[in-house]
Amino acid sequence: MAYQEDIELMAHLMRRASFGAGRDELEARVAKGYEATVEELLHPETQPAVDMYTLLRYQPASLLPGGQPPMGNVNFMYHLVNTKRPLEEKMALFWHHVFATGNSKVDNYDQLLEQIGLFRRHGMGNYRDLLVTIARNPTMIFWLDNNQNHGTAVNENWGRELLELFAGPSRPRFRGCPTGGSRGSSSTGPKITTMARRSFSATAAASTAKTSSTSSWNNRPVRASCADTCTTSSSPTSLRCPPGRSSRLESKRRSTR
Repeated sequence: MAYQEDIELMAHLMRRASFGAGRDELEARVAKGYEATVEELLHPETQPAVDMYTLLRYQPASLLPGGQPPMGNVNFMYHLVNTKRPLEEKMALFWHHVFATGNSKVDNYDQLLEQIGLFRRHGMGNYRDLLVTIARNPTMIFWLDNNQNHGTAVNENWGRELLELFAGPSRPRFRGCPTGGSRGSSSTGPKITTMARRSFSATAAASTAKTSSTSSWNNRPVRASCADTCTTSSSPTSLRCPPGRSSRLESKRRSTR
C-alpha cells in the first residue's frame, strides 16, 4: 500500500512538473526518491539536451530559411516528447502562453523557435531578467509593434502590454482606481484614462531605442537620438540620457510641473 501511495505521489509530481510519466518511469523515479527527482527537475542542466541531429535526419526541412509552419510545429513537438528536462520544457510552454506570439503575424518560425529557446534558457530563472531579455527579443518587438515605436511617433502597444500584463496589474496603482476596476471608468473614483495613458506613453517612449531590422531580424538594439527619446539601460522602462542632455519626454514633464 505504501508503495502504491509513492507511485501516486510521484505521478502527481510528474503531471504538475512535466507532461506526465509512464509506469516504468514512475517506478524508476520512486526508486530514485522523491527529493532526488525534485532536484533533477529543478536543475535541468544536469540532464542531456534534446538530440537535434535525429530530428534533422528525418526532417531535414527543419533547416529551411525562414522556417515552415509544419516544420516549426514538428520542432517544438519533438522537444516536448523527447526532452529529458521536462520542467524546463513545460516552463518554456508556459511562458510562450504568457508572452503570446504567433506565426500569424511574425510569419517566421525560425524566430518563434528562437524565442522558445529563450524561454528554455531563462524560464526557470529571475522573472525580471526574463522580462528585460524578452523586451529585446525580435519576435516580441515585431509582435507588439515596437519596431514602429519612434520618439516622434510613439506606438504604445508594447508599453501598454508591459504595464497591464507582463509587469503585473498596473491599474490598481493609479489613484482613484479600485482594485479590479477597468481602465477608463470607475464607479468609486475618478476616471483614470489620462493617468493610465501617460504611463503607457512614458513606458513606450522609454522603449523607442529597442527595435529590430525587419529585413535581417537583427537582435542588436538600435540607440535612438537623445533629442527624440531616451537611451536604453538595463531596465526596459528606465529613462536615461547623457549628462547635460534630456529627452523630450523629460523636458515636457518638467514644463508641466
